[in-house]
Amino acid sequence: MSANKILKIGKHQPKLPLIQGGMGVEISGANLAGNVAKCGAVGTIASVGLCHASPHFHPEKHNYFEANVIVIKEAIAKAREIAGPDGIIAVNCMVALTDYDTQVRAAAEGGADIIISGAGLPLRLPDYTKDFPDTALVPIVSSAKAASLITRHWEKKYGRVPDGFVVEEPATAGGHLGAMTIEQVYDPALSLERAVPDVVKYVKEEMKADIPVIAAGGIWDRNDIERAFSLGASGVQMGTRFACTEEGDASPRFKQAYLDAKEEDVVLIHSPAGLPGRAIKNPFVAKYLDGQVESKPCFANCLTHCKYRKTRETFCIAAALVDAFNGNWDTGLFFCGSNVVKANKIEKVADIIAELFPD
Repeated sequence: MSANKILKIGKHQPKLPLIQGGMGVEISGANLAGNVAKCGAVGTIASVGLCHASPHFHPEKHNYFEANVIVIKEAIAKAREIAGPDGIIAVNCMVALTDYDTQVRAAAEGGADIIISGAGLPLRLPDYTKDFPDTALVPIVSSAKAASLITRHWEKKYGRVPDGFVVEEPATAGGHLGAMTIEQVYDPALSLERAVPDVVKYVKEEMKADIPVIAAGGIWDRNDIERAFSLGASGVQMGTRFACTEEGDASPRFKQAYLDAKEEDVVLIHSPAGLPGRAIKNPFVAKYLDGQVESKPCFANCLTHCKYRKTRETFCIAAALVDAFNGNWDTGLFFCGSNVVKANKIEKVADIIAELFPD
């Protein structure tokens, strides 16, 4: 077994080169993130839809965006209380969100150590965090081309560069994927074997920077971590395995859906956001794939580009993800990574991390 890499992201250095992936609509909320950070890795809160069950959110008042700001800050504070003073807390903010700018600002104001941002190119991220120089900024990319585009824009407009890159492999990752079409999901050029060395080379030779490249997608065990290290990554991001933990914020029924999933149950769908997504084929997804569109009403206007809001041809993804969080098997959208088929028990965060980093 090779030695662990040192993962330094801006001014922040976790004890372990591991980031817990952000999983939306409170699958990775304050409890999961706090407990991961307590164990020496980076705990990540997903900002999207975080307020859905909060007493701050009143649908009849249409205060979704205002409530999200409050709840993001509360979640960071709760996670930090669990993690302790040395814990490192990140917030994952999706570019595709209508209130992306306010969510990023809320995360920075709330004291997030790191902001991780994908589902689009985070071209204006430095502008939204300009008053918080200690907050590290990490774009999610699927290629060196995307990393270069972001870096050149940031340098020209803001005089700074990213503090690291998460390189996500669409063929194995969960939720919204770093590809424009379903066909592109399995493009060999976007595999970790190709993309990680390409981004590492770009960082070293063109940026001439000492910033980490973090591999994401399909990470489950120590062998996967070793493989990522061999490709030049300084760390890994793991989401799906952490969703199925005692400390995970989702309902027991959500976790049971992961435990029950078989290979034939893991499918790709066209998200209302216009991006491919990976999910478990439950009754809701099966009907959707067959062209039978059913949806609860839109309650948030959460996406900048939403096919459901414009055409009613798809479904309200916020409502479907909330149903999944609550464990409503028939009506929820259960996003997952390809490794969900390996989940066979509810684990403890500390046990997972001890298995991944035994020494």
